Amino acid sequence: MSSFPDPIAEGLARGWKVLDAGDTALPERIDCDVAIVGTGAGGGISAEVLARAGLRVLMIEEGPLKSSRDFNMREAEAYPQLYQESAARKTKDKAIGILQGRCVGGSTTVNWTSSFRTPASTLAWWRERYGLEDFSAEALAPWFAQVERRLSIGPWFVTPNRNNELLRRGADELGITAPAILRNVRGCLNLGYCGMGCPTNAKQSMLVTTVPAALDAGATLCVRARAARLEIAAGRVAALDIDWLDAAGLRPDGRRTRVRAAHYVLSGGAINTPALLLRSQAPDPHRLTGARTFLHPTVVSAARFEQRVDGFAGAPQTIFSDHFLERHPLDGPIGYKIEAPPIHPVLFAITLNGFGQTHAQRMNDFAHMHALIALLRDGFHPHAPGGRVELRGDGSAVLDYPLSDFVFDGARRALLSMAELQFAAGAQEVYPVHELAGGYRSWSEARAAIAALPMEPLLLRVVSAHAMGGCAIAADSRRGVVRPDGVHWQLANLSVHDGSLFPTSIGANPQLSIYGITARLAGGLAARLTGRPELATPDAMAAALPDAAT
Repeated sequence: MSSFPDPIAEGLARGWKVLDAGDTALPERIDCDVAIVGTGAGGGISAEVLARAGLRVLMIEEGPLKSSRDFNMREAEAYPQLYQESAARKTKDKAIGILQGRCVGGSTTVNWTSSFRTPASTLAWWRERYGLEDFSAEALAPWFAQVERRLSIGPWFVTPNRNNELLRRGADELGITAPAILRNVRGCLNLGYCGMGCPTNAKQSMLVTTVPAALDAGATLCVRARAARLEIAAGRVAALDIDWLDAAGLRPDGRRTRVRAAHYVLSGGAINTPALLLRSQAPDPHRLTGARTFLHPTVVSAARFEQRVDGFAGAPQTIFSDHFLERHPLDGPIGYKIEAPPIHPVLFAITLNGFGQTHAQRMNDFAHMHALIALLRDGFHPHAPGGRVELRGDGSAVLDYPLSDFVFDGARRALLSMAELQFAAGAQEVYPVHELAGGYRSWSEARAAIAALPMEPLLLRVVSAHAMGGCAIAADSRRGVVRPDGVHWQLANLSVHDGSLFPTSIGANPQLSIYGITARLAGGLAARLTGRPELATPDAMAAALPDAAT
């Protein structure tokens, strides 16, 4: 893959200002206009908007700066380098596995490119329950349009890989709609290894779009630098301490830099952003920081087909179905979105149920295996309140997310729906991913078995790649941590620009929601900090976020 241009190497050669924990000399103090913690969807968008507005921007990233030259399509390298806790982050009771990026570009560097605007029903709920009057589909549409243009988000016209085509085939047999997913790619070679970093720079992640643009506009990037604590005084953030990490990128090496900024933007993502506020003992009069953190708890169904599926080859997640998402009101029985994820050996092996010979046989059938996932929409019903971010004794973050009977009811229905879809597509055997489930050779056999499975934590395998909430945005401080403009209710010079803003889960893959919403918030912040109100308009964003082609 070395024949492909590497924009990171080219930028470093041009003289980008990048400070790495491996540098021998690091400053004791950095002064800037805006310090941004995190370089994922929210941080990357914010950095470009603010840097292009002429502000001195500092980006702070806990993970490493990697690029296409480092992306070898190998799970053994990608997970330790690019993911939180080596892709093994779990909830407090270990019942849910959580995939989150930890590198420059954050989860946008390793996600599967699925792009959905925030559903209108979700926005309507936010307006009604959280007073967010300006959060309508119509009001957000210009902002979504700008970031879609900037990040090449659009239809994927290539024939789906077999894994996704089987979802569509099963849906067609059952009379269920299963449209295509928009993707943020440009010149994609259809390799299928998006989760390990794009080796051709086709994925328009923050790593190759907004972060380089911010650096070209004069921003500074700190990598392998952990945001340790905010110093708070008189209703403002006075400083931010960052710890430089050791060679493994896991623990502080004893060196610390103090950052002083006019304004601070937290974009570390749900879980990490609330944790930083908690470590800093930020004002929290209504105990909302870290509360109502959502995951789209996700259950999995595998199936064996006679023909090869090769779920590792070709673009991941290009077909979806919302048939089971909108069948009930938002506050009714939990709904779920169905997608077909990529199937790679390590991730598949650690997710698949079974032990010993049973597990070995299913892995032996790897090339013939199909997988579906169902993303449960949490946050709308009183019995799906999400979880709470807490701190361990060493100050690190952990999410306490109890799984309720209400969520388990949705999980059982989701396993039934996925099994029926897979049999309709021609599966020979279906394997619901549950510790006590077997392999079932007919829909009637699977239906009876799934109905009888005990739904308990650690028996049902639950995963997630969509951490949201924990710093809810709302019209008043009793319902949210931050104001509708993204500024913290109690800290006048601190904003939150990431998925932790969401008062509920989205009900769709969240990256585009973060892009569009934080673009608007960043534009407003740029206008206030520079005294140029025109920067808060979507028209101004057209200049601040140029086409990816430029």
